[in-house]
Amino acid sequence: MIQKSNHTLINHQTGNLAFKLYSVDGTNPFDHIQRLNYYSLIWIHQGEGTLQADFSEYNIKEGLLLAFSPYQPFLLSAEKEITATVIHFHSDFFCIHKHHKEIACHGVLFNNIYDPPFVKIQEETKNKLQILVSQIKEELQQTELAQYESLVSYLKIFLITASRHKAAQYPDLIKNENIQTNEPFVLQSLKNSIEEYYKTKHSPSDYAEILTISPKALAKITKKHFNKTLTEIISDRIIIEAKRELYLTNKTVKEIAFELGYDDEYYFSRFFKKNATVSPQTYRETVGFNKSALV
Repeated sequence: MIQKSNHTLINHQTGNLAFKLYSVDGTNPFDHIQRLNYYSLIWIHQGEGTLQADFSEYNIKEGLLLAFSPYQPFLLSAEKEITATVIHFHSDFFCIHKHHKEIACHGVLFNNIYDPPFVKIQEETKNKLQILVSQIKEELQQTELAQYESLVSYLKIFLITASRHKAAQYPDLIKNENIQTNEPFVLQSLKNSIEEYYKTKHSPSDYAEILTISPKALAKITKKHFNKTLTEIISDRIIIEAKRELYLTNKTVKEIAFELGYDDEYYFSRFFKKNATVSPQTYRETVGFNKSALV
């Protein structure tokens, strides 16, 4: 299934990149919009810059681990030369949705519609991740028995370690001494409501009504704390579910659209393409709808 080239593994059945590990030293390969059909981890060791991801902009500095899902648009503009370790892996190589209960990185490192797409790596975690990167490099240079299983194991540990670190780091993200005391509760209620109703309620006004708050006030709070509009957050949640269904099931686009509250398959397809940059069918074909290959 896998062919090797340096630190890159290719799925010879599909021609897709399966797994890749490489270093960035000075030259920035992410200085234009990226829409990759695999997961990406970019660990910044040195340098500074600006990250544009989805609808938001962030200041980037050394010590951050950036994490992006397939077709999640991002651009990294470097103000100081960047040194980084980069890991790419395709869902055919390792499917985070299928192994969510094992690694719990879905909704933490990846597909997180509320928190920034990165985590600050502290010194203790840094040492653990550096050891894992060295082990992955060593494994990639060999072709011994069970290499694939070994690489997946190292990747799992890397993802679990980073996810735990981010989960511990971001509970206080929405807290701000200048906001009213009831606003964090409103935000948590908003998250819960979106999770409960995103398949049937697609309008910001629906959630304002559920939370008994004015649409204008809810929009202001949402933009301030999540750096996104409520419409963008709702759309992101719908798209995440659509992506999961597209490459974990054999449901038709029409069936998926209906389950997500869209009676018009073609309207849903346009909505998906607007937010994911590709059509539902293209996403299914390129991200890897091949249940027998998912690990």
